[in-house]
Amino acid sequence: MTLCGTLAEDRAELRIQLLIAMASSCTQLCLQCRSRLCSKTVASTWEYYTQVRNCIIVTRVPTKILDGSSVIKGNRITNQARQMRNQQMFCYSDLAAKHLATEAKDDKGVEETSGADVVVYKSPLLPIRDAVLESQVSLDLDAATEFSALEVISDEEAVSILVPSALPPASTSLRDYVDQSETLSKLVQLGVNLWKLEQRPNVGSMLLRLNFNTDVAPRLLFLKEIGVEDSRFGYIISHNPFILTESLENLKSRVNYLKSKNFSSETIASMVSRAPYLLNFSVKRLDNRLGFYQQQLHLSASNTRNIVGRLPRLLCGSLEPVKENLKVCEIELGFKENEIQQIVIAVPKVLTANKRKLTQIFDFLHNIMKVPHNLIAKFPQVLNSKYLRVRERHLFLEYLGKAQYDPTLPNYISLDRLVSVPDETFCTELALATLEDFYLFQKTL
Repeated sequence: MTLCGTLAEDRAELRIQLLIAMASSCTQLCLQCRSRLCSKTVASTWEYYTQVRNCIIVTRVPTKILDGSSVIKGNRITNQARQMRNQQMFCYSDLAAKHLATEAKDDKGVEETSGADVVVYKSPLLPIRDAVLESQVSLDLDAATEFSALEVISDEEAVSILVPSALPPASTSLRDYVDQSETLSKLVQLGVNLWKLEQRPNVGSMLLRLNFNTDVAPRLLFLKEIGVEDSRFGYIISHNPFILTESLENLKSRVNYLKSKNFSSETIASMVSRAPYLLNFSVKRLDNRLGFYQQQLHLSASNTRNIVGRLPRLLCGSLEPVKENLKVCEIELGFKENEIQQIVIAVPKVLTANKRKLTQIFDFLHNIMKVPHNLIAKFPQVLNSKYLRVRERHLFLEYLGKAQYDPTLPNYISLDRLVSVPDETFCTELALATLEDFYLFQKTL
């Protein structure tokens, strides 16, 4: 006899024993009732027991399952056996439902026909029978859904099995993994540019190993807690995906360090939003950078916080371009120390500006326009403007005979307004000409 047949017979015997116990309990309880109620209950119970026994015998699972001409032994269940077991379960359930309905109807009839001096007794077996029925049906359902790995199935069932698509073993694009990876799909929804990240070595494989709930979500919540806007999450991760691998303890310690240096919460949130790599640097490095700018430029703590808060990438980038620009301003351009300090406080971007552009625009201002150093230091925004704009407007004013930049002389034109106002305002208020005249003059250059 096979294991399948043994299990089926054990279940059938268990059902029979339960039903016998039910009938016996009902008989004992009904002895205390009136003869009419007792006889009906016992008769219906034994009728129910007999129907269930017949159902079990008819649908009993065979002990041997034939597959062609051979006999398959072991724990294997065919489609035929499974269907028979399901029929057994449904038959058992239907009979139980009919039995409950019949007893309920009988109880109602007895209650209606009984007089005022007659005590109506309702069988306490009903809740016990419901519990037994519920547990037995749940056992059958579990047995119907749990199958062996060695189960024999038909070709039609094999074709209908849905196999999830596997991840590509190798790919040059993260696009192939977005549908299967929850982390990548959520990052796309946040606005992360995956095409930028996949061009960087080892970043794609790093993102695929991350779990969104345990790795990504806690760090996004941390950024939100320090005041970073949700709309900036995509920009930050697109430029610095390694923030997702930094420990929360390190991130908190770096934010606490900035707060200890009297950076406000709003300034820290703005710095992190505009300089994504800021929180990847250790506290020691951040402290060294702040000390460098304060000592090199001879700035106060307040002015140091001011320039770093307005240009936070000063704490993230290399110091070599900064040192080179400081030497250019001092040696090649000829600015004094206090003038360099004044320029940097007003326009921190001068520290990271392109050396060639900085030299070119200074040469035009100082040698062509004859603007002295102290006047350039007073309006340092001109060093951050476009060289072509400064050149075109100065030549147009010179053509009109109005190129006057000395504040001590009449018809003085401020360098700040020269480079900041739009073309229409420049023509009507500074050049006192029409916009068409300025456009025609530009074509002659």
